[in-house]
Amino acid sequence: MRELTARRRREQGRHAPGAARRVRALAAALALTWSGAQAMVLAPTVTTGAAPDRAARGSVPSGVWVPVGSGEALSLLRVPRSCVQTCALVVVSHPRGQSAAHLRDSASASVLTSALIHAGFAVLLSGDGGPTSWGSPAGLAALGQVHAQSTDLFPWSGRTYALGLSMGGLMALRSALPGAPYPVEGVALIDGWVDLRVAWGSAVSRREEIGAAYGLPDPPEDLNPAWLARTWGRLPMLVFGSPDDRTVPFERNGEALWSEAGEPDVGGLVRLSGGHLGGNRFTPEVARQVAAFYRTLERRR
Repeated sequence: MRELTARRRREQGRHAPGAARRVRALAAALALTWSGAQAMVLAPTVTTGAAPDRAARGSVPSGVWVPVGSGEALSLLRVPRSCVQTCALVVVSHPRGQSAAHLRDSASASVLTSALIHAGFAVLLSGDGGPTSWGSPAGLAALGQVHAQSTDLFPWSGRTYALGLSMGGLMALRSALPGAPYPVEGVALIDGWVDLRVAWGSAVSRREEIGAAYGLPDPPEDLNPAWLARTWGRLPMLVFGSPDDRTVPFERNGEALWSEAGEPDVGGLVRLSGGHLGGNRFTPEVARQVAAFYRTLERRR
């Protein structure tokens, strides 16, 4: 984590002094925004009972999905049987209109989660604060509380990674940027939205959902994860997408993000074919690449 922090500082130092001051001020404002949003979210409860203190970690059964949180924050945690001493956590953020339960019951998503669990990662299928949260501060606050509760339920190593599918790309990327409630070491995206302005202008229905999620009549420019990522510096990212995608324009989302904010030494940009969230996004080969990306970051720490 110290290496990653130092790297970000070096990247930040490349900006002009005025831009650096702007980024620091924005990071502080984002932290306040998240705190305000957190206060508006009902604290989720662990369905299996009160969250234990850290001395009681490892109390949840391994190998099964355990509910954490409630309502729209309801998430599902699975801890691999190999997590005896400590293991890292991968937070998976769902597509538009879905939920943690959708991901759990999806045969396609299970290809990804099974590979991660087999690789020794605990997996949290996030409710993201609702089916259409679009990476909003309130959704991030809900995820922050669920993350805190989840990491008290197993021997967590202290490291978290993010995986975003479609709309979930916004939450996954946002969680890795300043003002997030916990640090994220690396981000993988599959057909992910990352540019909120592009999503806003793509359809009336999306514009209405984003406006409702953020409580704003106009695109939330300073909270746009794509803009924040470009301003803050380069991040370890693995980005999958297709030029054939007619739902999430790859050139203006994952491809643009990688070229401007991806760390060149790890991860990469993987161009696939076919439409949005097609079957070739959920193959054993893609799952292997995602797990290998996180394992590489584990070895780099």
